[in-house]
Amino acid sequence: MRFVSLYLARLTVLMVCLLPLGAASAASQTLSEGWEYRWGDSPFRNDGTPAWTLDGPGEDGWRSIGFPSNPPNRDGREHVWFRVMLPDGEWQEPVLYIFSVDLIVQVYFDGQKIYQYGTFDEQGRGRFEGWPWHEISLPEGFEGKYLYFRVFSDYTDIGLWGEVSIMNRPDLVLFVLENSLESLVIATISMLIGLLALIFAVLQAKKKSFASLALFAFSSGAMLLAESQASQLLWNVPLVWDYLAAASYYLLPVAMAMLLEQWLADHRPRMINLVWKVHLAYVVAAIGLSLSGAINLSSTFPPFDALFLVSLVTITVAVIYRFRHLLLEQRIILLAYAIFSVFLIVDMAVAHGLLPWGRVPVSWGALLFALAVVVISLWHYARTQQALYRLTLSLEQQVAERTEKAETLARREQARVRLLTFENEKKQILNDIIAGLQDCLGLSQAFDYLARVMPDLCSPVSGAFYLRRDEGKTYERLNHWGYGGNMSEFALILDTSEGLPSPTEVPSRYRETPLDSVTSQDQVLQGTTCFWITVQSASEGALVMGLLLVEIPENFSAQDNGYGAARLFHALDQGLQRIGITLSSIRLHEELQKYSYEDVLTGLNNRRYFDQLLKHERAGAVRNQVPLALLIVDIDHFKLFNDTHGHEAGDSALKTVATVLLQQFRDSDVVCRYGGEEFVVIMPGANLSAAREKAENLCRAIRTVHIYHGDQDLGGVTLSVGVAGWPECSNDPDALLGLADRALYRAKEGGRDRIEGCSTCTPP
Repeated sequence: MRFVSLYLARLTVLMVCLLPLGAASAASQTLSEGWEYRWGDSPFRNDGTPAWTLDGPGEDGWRSIGFPSNPPNRDGREHVWFRVMLPDGEWQEPVLYIFSVDLIVQVYFDGQKIYQYGTFDEQGRGRFEGWPWHEISLPEGFEGKYLYFRVFSDYTDIGLWGEVSIMNRPDLVLFVLENSLESLVIATISMLIGLLALIFAVLQAKKKSFASLALFAFSSGAMLLAESQASQLLWNVPLVWDYLAAASYYLLPVAMAMLLEQWLADHRPRMINLVWKVHLAYVVAAIGLSLSGAINLSSTFPPFDALFLVSLVTITVAVIYRFRHLLLEQRIILLAYAIFSVFLIVDMAVAHGLLPWGRVPVSWGALLFALAVVVISLWHYARTQQALYRLTLSLEQQVAERTEKAETLARREQARVRLLTFENEKKQILNDIIAGLQDCLGLSQAFDYLARVMPDLCSPVSGAFYLRRDEGKTYERLNHWGYGGNMSEFALILDTSEGLPSPTEVPSRYRETPLDSVTSQDQVLQGTTCFWITVQSASEGALVMGLLLVEIPENFSAQDNGYGAARLFHALDQGLQRIGITLSSIRLHEELQKYSYEDVLTGLNNRRYFDQLLKHERAGAVRNQVPLALLIVDIDHFKLFNDTHGHEAGDSALKTVATVLLQQFRDSDVVCRYGGEEFVVIMPGANLSAAREKAENLCRAIRTVHIYHGDQDLGGVTLSVGVAGWPECSNDPDALLGLADRALYRAKEGGRDRIEGCSTCTPP
């Protein structure tokens, strides 16, 4: 980051200095005529003078050429000489300007070497040391004399490249700065865009999109900076700039492909994913091998250009195939990308000599692409922020309401806890009941448990325990106990549509705070008494979820000093209040868990609930040595259904399948949405055969169901089911999920709309 900031600062200062020079022009004379070439390398005389530099006009071996680059009939040769007669002119401080040389060069005048770039060995060969521009000071009296160039290149090109001109030294500096101004400005803009995108990548949720944008902006900016001629004025180390330019250039398709992959993520662009991975591997290999000295950096450009063209074709085909699915802003991105690609291809053609030399405005293509991506990304970001703001307000309001309900219920529980006392031998029984209730996962399981243990709490009197049904219109008897008495009073169903039976008053002498009007003798309890079990709900308030009816025998006097009816009455009243508090906590826990354990779309439990419940059921199955079955259900061709009818119709299909699942399985079975179009069913106590039978019933049932979206009949869907059971399929209950998942995979591979069991079992 400090490196980027430093160069941005230096570039800014340089551009400020260039602004007043923008309209200036450098006086120069282009050497475009009179060039001659000669293949091979000159022999050297004893004094070190190249023999060919002593040749005069018309000497055999020299051939005319329009520009000193890539003479005909190379045939793999790596050495060539060029010469040109320098023209007359009026100069104050003359220098020869060369845009670039492939690859290393020596310059001779009057048999004397006046300039060298690169290192020549005894065979006249040398390694690539960069593509800088060259400034060669011309000696006095150069007019009308030959200037000789000795060139070595094992690259695809050989010779001078671009342009060759004579100009005054101050004009050359001005000329370089003017030609670099456009690239420097756009490089600075790209760097600033990269910094902004990098900040967003750190702070925002969509890190990949902003990270790809930052990579593209930094790569394009670094490439423009490194390839600008002014880079040598910033730091005169050409090979370092060429490494930076190569790495940046090679990273451009990586950044572009990653951006396109994220825009087309819904369409699974596998070819685009492959493109950026291949190019990233090429960057690492090319730069790594060049730095190690295994190859020259210059030799990595031609293979990359070929690979880049193939990648462009691949990306174009992949994008055209999905173009009609794209949004307007995505099409704009692709248009900007296409324009930038055209600039790159033209520049590539110039570099390989397929087009005449000229300055290709690649920088404008990079700027257009970067700005298009930034504008659209910022538009998406603003729209997302607005949606998040609205969602945050809604969630804060919901949390405040739920917190208030929870605090209200907590205050009620705290007030009731102070009233709990036990005076008799039922204290230990009640404690055990409370402990058992606390192990229950929900109200349904809790009331089943209460129905089993209520006789122990009410002993020695007879009674019956009822559970609220039909929204309070009836109460169903879950259990009854005792001997003798009028058991007919304990009906199987209590009709409460006209109102609940009134709870029996607690005798005043057993109240926690006796009333002032209490007499010395309280009414003797006898006959049938009623107790309410009230459960507090954060959403529905107080509900009478249970009724306890007990029969007090006539000889069970409230005046007894032992276990009289009044003491038992008081103990039951206090105990049932504590049970109600415990049940209220379970209900509150259910309601709170509902928000994190319920799938909003289908109303089923979600994967988080499934993961916790499966762990609990596995432990219970092993502890109690009862079988446990697991089904994984997948809607066949659901993506095709979504693509054909739309995501809202897909939601309707998910809801319909969830409804059928709930209808087909037992109350003790647990149906969850596992994710996407997958559902799971936990069947405690069921063996593999029973689970497979249930799966077959489910598949038959779903085939008869039609999916409706609005008034439109969308037809039906089919299911693939994987079934596994413990202990039939494995000795390890922890392996059930993996076995069922592999069975589901076989069902899909086998043609779908079918059921597969674990591979270790033979289907019945």
